[in-house]
Amino acid sequence: MSDTLAGVAVVGSANLDLVVEVSRPPLVGETLLGRAGGRFSGGKGLNQAVASARSGAPTRFCGVVGTDEAGDVLQQTLADAGVEAALRRSAAAPTGVAHVLAFDDGDNSIIVAAGANAELDADDAVAGVAGAAVVLAQLEVPVESVAAALRAGRAEGALTILNAAPAHDATIELLGDVDVLVVNETECAELGGIERLHAAGAQTVVLTQGAGGVTLHRAGDDPLHVDAFRIDPVDTTGAGDAFCGALAAALAQGAVIEVALIRACAAGAVVAQHRGATTAALSPASIAALVGSR
Repeated sequence: MSDTLAGVAVVGSANLDLVVEVSRPPLVGETLLGRAGGRFSGGKGLNQAVASARSGAPTRFCGVVGTDEAGDVLQQTLADAGVEAALRRSAAAPTGVAHVLAFDDGDNSIIVAAGANAELDADDAVAGVAGAAVVLAQLEVPVESVAAALRAGRAEGALTILNAAPAHDATIELLGDVDVLVVNETECAELGGIERLHAAGAQTVVLTQGAGGVTLHRAGDDPLHVDAFRIDPVDTTGAGDAFCGALAAALAQGAVIEVALIRACAAGAVVAQHRGATTAALSPASIAALVGSR
């Protein structure tokens, strides 16, 4: 593993996404016929790492996958995106899997089986963030490992970003080592709201609101809203992850957060216009083109 990374280190989950296209969610006990939507690399961590790299920042991904074919697919996805893969292969657990129901209106519902992601430990996490300018983590892997990554990043002088997804009670305890907290409206409500997050130590909170854009909440300052880009969504599965990865990349490249948020919104919009969370359509050029069109 390189110890000279001056970009983004992402610690998190990697899954194989199995997508089924349906008109609506099934009822309990119902068998609902759908259309095969495909098999895609996913997991919040992997998605965010790919988005960071495709946004132009040197990026490392730290995670655990199985020794199965699914793990091979994920490793190849990272390589194709130019991500430095700090992957440990577990012989004891299969690669994580996500079952995605993709609805006609572009929304989705997702069920995740963690598999090898549950084996990501603190040693993996600490090694994974070495040399990073920005450390980005989520909560689909053990919280203790996320805490170790954030502490290690903070100790090395990195900017730390936590995407508190899915919402977890332990989030509040992590905030002392978090520079930027990213939550959606549901997660924010589950964690007690913006004021509680500020009181618990989150000085900078980015509230994502889907098609409603994002709002930057900084303790002691007025909220700053950034509108979403107007698009016709095809698949919103990875839009939030693209936002987080591109935000980390922009901050690692020296952008102020107000500018980084615009780039991140553009990245999310690019990904939402394509099937799959790791589309090669995301690039510095596609982000710049969308930003320039506003």
